[in-house]
Amino acid sequence: MTKKRAGTALAAATALVAGLLTMVLGAPGASAHGALMKAGSRTFLCWQDGLTPQGNIVPVNPACSAAVNQSGANSLYNWFSVLRSDGAGRTRGFIPDGQLCSGGNPSFAGFNGTGNWPLTHLTSGANFNFSYNAWAAHPGWFYLYVTKNGWNPDAPLRWDDLEEQPFLTVDHPQVTGAVGSVEGQYKWSGALPSGKSGRHIIYSVWKRSDSAETFYGCSDVTFDGGNGEVTGVKDATGSPGGPGTPAGSCTAEYAVTSTWNGGHQAEVTVKNAGTAPLSGWRANWTLPTGQTINSVWNGTQTQSGDQVTVRNVDWNAALAAGGTTKFGLSVNSPGSAPAVPAITCQSP
Repeated sequence: MTKKRAGTALAAATALVAGLLTMVLGAPGASAHGALMKAGSRTFLCWQDGLTPQGNIVPVNPACSAAVNQSGANSLYNWFSVLRSDGAGRTRGFIPDGQLCSGGNPSFAGFNGTGNWPLTHLTSGANFNFSYNAWAAHPGWFYLYVTKNGWNPDAPLRWDDLEEQPFLTVDHPQVTGAVGSVEGQYKWSGALPSGKSGRHIIYSVWKRSDSAETFYGCSDVTFDGGNGEVTGVKDATGSPGGPGTPAGSCTAEYAVTSTWNGGHQAEVTVKNAGTAPLSGWRANWTLPTGQTINSVWNGTQTQSGDQVTVRNVDWNAALAAGGTTKFGLSVNSPGSAPAVPAITCQSP
């Protein structure tokens, strides 16, 4: 092949790739693209969970895997494209019940399902640094809603499951970082909704002010005293773990060690059940009816309603694979046989 023909072939191939990217990502200046990254949307965190060193996307989290089985791998390659070009900021009455997480876009229907999605751990009422990806940047407003207390996480999200008004509205924030990459982001700080505990969904709506294009997304969160830690995705080494069990995962076992009239003492054993060292842990449980905590030692307690979280202190944060540590607590509890709560453990 002559140099001229080779150059022509290379130019044609380059044009073909550029055309395919335009089809996938949208023409520059014509379409915005993005998704909530903190607290991470389902598509974003499933994309993170699925990344492999070879550049493929093979999620381990079972909810993410089921979504991809239904909607195809493109739903994660295009994690920033949960949109309606005719949305015009419309919500209730426009997106059908049960299709909120896909924005009514059939290409993302798998993300309407239920299951153990990746979770972001938050503290109700606390200030939080949000970020929203700007794969293609355009001006607009961001609205964040949250589910009502008592919503059913085992059914697809409906409009009546959400609080009627957004808990946070952001007006035309500025972009930081490189647009067209994961680093290109809109960032803002704001208060998380108060009076929340346990699992919820933060529902995001990005309404462009220069077109009718509107983005929608579900971020699965749990209000357990967390600071934005994510569980249910593969760890940094790529080791699989599934929901809440990355390679550095942990377990917790609650044991009553002594009782008295109106109270008991307990000891919780935290174990690194994974294959990688832990640099921190937190145990979570729901207080049984009538119980209150007097004191905790060898751990730091936070509480929202009846949801209790105990985190490591500095000296017992690090746990080798298979290693254990313990913390204790004194509890006011009715009756002579105190109820033992179901307890879980997560690593940051």
